[in-house]
Amino acid sequence: MYQPSDIILQSEPPYLEQMQLDHADFQLKSKASYLKKLKKWQNAILEVQQAYFHQNRRAILVFQGWDAAGKGGAIRRLSEKLDPRGYKVHPISAPTAEEQGRHYLYRFQQRLPIPGTISIFDRSWYERVLVERIEGFASEQQWQRAYQEINEWERMLTDDGVRIVKVFMHISKEEQLKRFTERLHNPAKHWKLTHEDIRNRDKWDDYVVATNDMFRHTSTVSNPWHIIPGNRKWFARIEVLKTVYHALAEGVDLAPPTLDESIVRAAEKELGISVPDQFM
Repeated sequence: MYQPSDIILQSEPPYLEQMQLDHADFQLKSKASYLKKLKKWQNAILEVQQAYFHQNRRAILVFQGWDAAGKGGAIRRLSEKLDPRGYKVHPISAPTAEEQGRHYLYRFQQRLPIPGTISIFDRSWYERVLVERIEGFASEQQWQRAYQEINEWERMLTDDGVRIVKVFMHISKEEQLKRFTERLHNPAKHWKLTHEDIRNRDKWDDYVVATNDMFRHTSTVSNPWHIIPGNRKWFARIEVLKTVYHALAEGVDLAPPTLDESIVRAAEKELGISVPDQFM
């Protein structure tokens, strides 16, 4: 008889106040050092993606964080070397009129990965207990109920074989203001700053409380939250790649599949190509 896996909350969930954001170790020595590390971990992520494809595995990457914390930049570096056929990025904004008339998890159900692929969510169902809570789009009963609903939904996905990795990009309030200023001064980045960004900044303390509550109620042993210190962009991008790699690779055979013997025979016969025994 099937027994669902237990939903066990982490005994010591992460909290924003615990995270150091300007530690000396977060400063990479040079751009060359950054690019070297970036190449290494991008290749590692590609190796994982190939293993997931060949083994029909599924994965979900969840990105949450402050406005201007670097979610988009981290996702771009994460996906830059991947086979585009094997992943899809879902930028989540306000629900449509049709989606508003359904359960809030409905629109995410439509975006779940098919076998062999990875779904990347730039914001996610956790907006229920963050933006919708703070802005009053969900009643107190609704957002409080959402913690259990989300845990059960993620448990269902995990039991069905989906690997879930949840990342929160954290920056200081001072660093956010610096990045907002840069967006105002750089014409190529004007589009990135919105009225919502400015309004949300006034509610920073409320979001700290809501985010810590989110960690406390939804950081489970099976699907924990990973906080990435984001004040140093280069460091943060590398940390995201490392975090995602280790979470996806755990317990997965990353060795490439062996050659199909029928293909080998066809190549030898039709193309005159011999294949060394070690590749068989």
